[in-house]
Order: sequence, then structure tokens, then C-alpha cells
Amino acid sequence: MWVVWHDLIDPRPQTPPPQRCAIITQLFHPEWSPNLFSIIQAAGWPIWPLIAGSVLALALIIERFVSLKTIKVAPPKLLDEVMTVTRNGMPGPDVVSQLEKNSALGEVLASGLRALNVNPRCSEEELHASMEITGRLVAHRLERYLNALATIASAAPLMGLFGTVVGMIEIFGSQPAGSATGGNPAQLAHGISVALYNTAFGLIVAIPSLIFWRYFRGRVDEYLLTLELSAERLARHLNSLRR
Repeated sequence: MWVVWHDLIDPRPQTPPPQRCAIITQLFHPEWSPNLFSIIQAAGWPIWPLIAGSVLALALIIERFVSLKTIKVAPPKLLDEVMTVTRNGMPGPDVVSQLEKNSALGEVLASGLRALNVNPRCSEEELHASMEITGRLVAHRLERYLNALATIASAAPLMGLFGTVVGMIEIFGSQPAGSATGGNPAQLAHGISVALYNTAFGLIVAIPSLIFWRYFRGRVDEYLLTLELSAERLARHLNSLRR
């Protein structure tokens, strides 16, 4: 890349004028309007891992948006409904099973109700332990695929850097040792395109992946806090009914 810019600004031309014009034409042709396929072709083979990573990141983002809907994790009025129902007596196994299938919060609350159905004299510690175990399983499910998305966000710039290195190798490989002609301009332009396209595409993949990972991470933390507080409220409510 430095050879091109040096030849453009150095008053002592090292590259013959026809070859220099060919390089400029390939890099800055006014009629050149690249589409996606031409960009992929110009970027070379190092861009394919980045394309695979971008497809995987998009699939994970869509899946997390669907799975982390509020109605599927923590419906706003579910806890109040459960507390209202339990004031009139402990619900039966069928009602508890329906609650468990309602949402992640319903699964945590149902574990406490099921513990009381199995052993009405269970201690407060046992009640908390039952909901805590279920809460850990739910938390693991809510955090699913977030590590993969974070890995893509971290690895994409490195893969782009790898493509940049490959492009630089092609640039230097196009300069024959001891040659005063400046090498093959087509190979030189191709090496520059490989370097720049891979760098740009690595950032294009990494930045949205990082943004969505931080967004989902904050959303999961908020849900986990809601589950924890709701389980604590239900435990206190059930213990007060048994006194």
C-alpha cells in the first residue's frame, strides 16, 4: 500500500506512468460501482470465515430476541395472580403444571408451590432451596448463546486483521526483488482490496455483535433480578399463610 501512495506523491517516479495509471484506475475508477458479490470477490478467501460468523451472529440475535420476550420470561402480572390464587388455598398439581409452562417466572414460582404440595411442612430453607435450584436452571437457559455472540464480537476484528495481513503479503509478494517497475499493478490492487475489505468487514460484523451482546446481557440481568425478587416475595407470602 505504501508503494502505491509513495509513487503517487514522489516527484521521482519509480513506477512507469502506464502502470501507475492502471493502479489508480483499478482503485478509484469513477464508473466502478461494487455490489456485494464483487466486494466478496475483491476481498478474497479470508472473508469467508467473516461471512460465516456474520450469518451465525444474525441467527443468534434473532433467536435471542424471540426467546427473551417479556411474555416468555417474566409476565408483569403473573406474581400477583399466583399470590391471589394461593390466598384461597394451595393450588393442585394441574394448576401448578400449567403455571410451570407459562413462562420462566412461572417455572420458578411453580417449583415453590410443588415443594409445598409434596411436603406441606417443609421448612422455609427448603422452600427457598427448591426455587433457587429452578432459578439457576432458568438463568442458564436465559444466558444461552450469549457466550457465542460475545466470541463472534471478539473474534471478528481478529479475523479481519488476518485478512489484512494476507492482503499485505500479496502486496509485498507482487513486488519482485530488484525490480524497478514496481511489480504487477493488478496484483498490487488486489492485495490492497483484500486488506481493506477484510478490515472493514471485520468491524462491520464485530460492532453490531458487541452492541447486541451488551443489550441481551443487560436484559438477562434484569430478568434474573425480577425472578429473584419474585421468588422471595412468594416465599414470604407462602410462609405467612402457614402461620
